[in-house]
Amino acid sequence: MKQFPYLIPDRTVLIVGMGLIGAAYARALSETGYRVLGITRSQEVIDAALADGVIAAGSSQVDAELIAQADIIVFGLYPAVLIEWLQQNAHLIAPGTVLTDVTGVKGCVVEQVQAMLPKGVEYISAHPMAGRELVGNSKLDVYRAATPDMFRGANYLVVPTDKNTPEAICLCEQLGRILGFARVTRLSVEEHDRMIAYLSQLTHAIAVSLMCCADGGADEADGLARLARLTGDSFRDLTRIAKINDAMWSELFLSNRDTLLEQMDIFIDRFTTMRDALAEGDSETMREMMRSSTARRRAFDKNS
Repeated sequence: MKQFPYLIPDRTVLIVGMGLIGAAYARALSETGYRVLGITRSQEVIDAALADGVIAAGSSQVDAELIAQADIIVFGLYPAVLIEWLQQNAHLIAPGTVLTDVTGVKGCVVEQVQAMLPKGVEYISAHPMAGRELVGNSKLDVYRAATPDMFRGANYLVVPTDKNTPEAICLCEQLGRILGFARVTRLSVEEHDRMIAYLSQLTHAIAVSLMCCADGGADEADGLARLARLTGDSFRDLTRIAKINDAMWSELFLSNRDTLLEQMDIFIDRFTTMRDALAEGDSETMREMMRSSTARRRAFDKNS
């Protein structure tokens, strides 16, 4: 049995799934001096990471030897893919290994993962609140765009359960600090999914909906080009995240459906209040909402 990799000095970290976040983890950890291994489907990414010295060894296939060497395994996979991968390969993970992840929802993942692991293997979930809009880029381009810089100033969420040991929780929190995150915070599974529905998923839903308000038709490209030439920062800021990975985000939305629907309903209610006030010429209601919004944003800025 491996010694528990508490505080991860001189340990080997395996990254499974070297997309944007997984590759950025690999870069940050290798730059800090950890021995990093990689498993990801793209052989191009493996070859580039080996050439760059980001990983010491890697494979585009599941590799039992790489898995056996790992003290810590970080899964940079979509929730459903993570579950499938462990269903097929959890038996390859040695006792004493600690697993963590980067998934954006937890309620559909944590309990299932913890229930399927071999004895002596511990899974402590985490969520790095960082990313970039790289839709349509090749896997190699995404790898090249993945840098630890996007973690600096960002939030890192640790999501323990009563099945986690204090050592694993501390390990996961230290991992966030090693990666360069500005704030490391513990949340329960329920707190995490409720918070993420509001702060992330609802904002993406609003951005997508706003972008889809533009007229379609045969001249849509010309119309959007004209809008782009005329717009100001407010529209650009609100729709920055509308350039979205549809496969990933639709899965995240559905995985957190009930909680996200609650937040959508609250938003629709507030938006309807603003619309009705406008229709009725009720400037005081509009101004009160605006004053409340301004005060809340100031408090938000003060604490961010």
